[in-house]
Amino acid sequence: MATSQNEKVMEFLTCVICQELYTDPCTLRCDHTFCRKCVTAYIQTRPDFVQSKTIHCAFSRQDTKVPHPSRPVEEWSGQIKPSIIIQGLIDTLGDVPEKSSTCCTICQQLGETTPGALWCPQCEVALCDRCVKTHRVSPTSQNHDLCDLSSRSKVKRRVKCTEHKSNNVEFHCKDCQKPACQTCCIIYHRACKTVVTIESMKPQMKTALLEKRFVMGKRLKVRSKKVEMKNEKIQNSSRSTELTVQNIKSICQTAINKIKEKETQLLDELNHITQTCAGQLRSGVKLEEIEMQMYRQHCEFIDQALVSDCEMDLYDAYQAWESGAVELGDVRDTDTVDTRRIDDIRFTPDTDNVQHILDDLQLGEIDVTYQDEGLCPPSPVLIDTIDGRMADDDRLGPGLKNITVLLVDGIQTVLVSDCRNMCMKSFYTRNSQSGHGRLPLDNSPHGVTQLKENQVMVAVPASRQIVTVEVTPDLVLLSTITTSKEYYSLAVLSPSSLAAGGLDYDGYGIVDILDTAGHVLRSVTEHNDETLFAFPWNMCVNNKGNILVSDWEAESVTCLTSEGDVLWRYAPTGDRTLCCSCGITTTGTGDILLVDRGKVIQLIESGEFVRDVLTSEYDDNDMEDIFCDKYGFFFICTCTEVKVYMLV
Repeated sequence: MATSQNEKVMEFLTCVICQELYTDPCTLRCDHTFCRKCVTAYIQTRPDFVQSKTIHCAFSRQDTKVPHPSRPVEEWSGQIKPSIIIQGLIDTLGDVPEKSSTCCTICQQLGETTPGALWCPQCEVALCDRCVKTHRVSPTSQNHDLCDLSSRSKVKRRVKCTEHKSNNVEFHCKDCQKPACQTCCIIYHRACKTVVTIESMKPQMKTALLEKRFVMGKRLKVRSKKVEMKNEKIQNSSRSTELTVQNIKSICQTAINKIKEKETQLLDELNHITQTCAGQLRSGVKLEEIEMQMYRQHCEFIDQALVSDCEMDLYDAYQAWESGAVELGDVRDTDTVDTRRIDDIRFTPDTDNVQHILDDLQLGEIDVTYQDEGLCPPSPVLIDTIDGRMADDDRLGPGLKNITVLLVDGIQTVLVSDCRNMCMKSFYTRNSQSGHGRLPLDNSPHGVTQLKENQVMVAVPASRQIVTVEVTPDLVLLSTITTSKEYYSLAVLSPSSLAAGGLDYDGYGIVDILDTAGHVLRSVTEHNDETLFAFPWNMCVNNKGNILVSDWEAESVTCLTSEGDVLWRYAPTGDRTLCCSCGITTTGTGDILLVDRGKVIQLIESGEFVRDVLTSEYDDNDMEDIFCDKYGFFFICTCTEVKVYMLV
């Protein structure tokens, strides 16, 4: 009974992902518990979870939102609440016994609960001591390797053939691209030329999966950057829309204010005319009243004379009118008589004209620019910066010169030569931790080129040496060859030859084709009786095997065949004259990227100018070298750091 209870407790405390006792248990929203490290590993195998910013439960398939998805994926599981109760049970139980109390699978089928002793990974059953003896003498299972129950999760998983049920799948036919058991190889793959064991494919599969993982990581970073840029564009668009709304309202208000101003002018004019008209009318009324008063007085004077009994009063009145002493003249001012008098005031609205003006009124125009994916060249976006400083550097800091990038066991490794500190440096990220390596040399290194998947060759001109370095991704010096000349730039042409650019015995620029021992096979110095090179400090090989030489003194780029024949030369004049051409590389499409005084120039494969891809944010010439990998990322080496860009 105690054994059954212990078994249930251990089952409760076992992670369903790693099948081991919980380590730092955490509980998802669905109340299922896993090891925190298992959650991190599970997220990293599913890019769709990373994009959705959720943690998918490996048991119930329910999603748990990440509180802070902007943080690195490796830190997502750290945001999940810990399982305090389960951790307390684990702490209370202490050490877990090595021997499991799992019951024998065979006995369970017979209705018995006998404790298991060993585990058969081929049959995937637990066996008690009695069944172990039977298992080892049975013809079908006598060769099976049994293991302890506590280590069964670490045993290699066996897959049975779907056709020959008793056989394990152990082979892979590269011709048919199918897995096979031993019987399948005899029956179906006898005529196939390449049938190998799956065990022998392990290094190849691991390398391929590491590269796939690296590519997926790169694509994830690209998509993440694109999402970030588009979100930023959404915010900028929102701000631009708000500004446009304000501008539209402002121009509309300006038009309204102008109409209001016209309204005020009309009302002021109407008020002035109305007051003038009223003044004229009041003045006329006053004059009329004065005349009426005069007429009244005259009438009273005549009336008094008529009622008088004295004939002299009558005579005086008569004589006054007859002599003209009293006149019935107009009392109006002669100045006002000449003034035009307002007779009527009317307003005739120009409705049609106003309507026409309003219809034709243009407050502004909204311009829409459409992005043409086919015609719009991608723009470089900075996604990472690698600091070139190390603890043992000179007090003046690093002096980085040349760069190349390798993929070693799925780990991207950036290699740079440091002239000032006379060493090679490597920078990489392994297990989510940044690392670096350093290899001191006798003198200042310059050009660096990849020799093999994990090896590079480095030119040390002051010592007249070319050294071979292994990248693990730490740096290990493998060999050193001594040359007869000072070489500053290198480019591997084949496993048995390389190109080297430097100075001859007289100090003139030269490009030599060397064997791997450093012997000169042929030299290139002139073309059509003209000197080609002055300081060929940088070079690379394009996808056709031709050599591209960048010469900062000759202000040119020269394309040579591996035999030393000149194919073309880029030496522009005028505004496009090269000022200080140095680093040079090629893209996956065959285009050429050239560093020239703080900017990156793009040329087509035949050496014709396309555009300026990137311009330095500094005034001085801070760019030294450039390298483009096959995934579309390019690395720019400055004196103190390496900047990683992608084209979006």
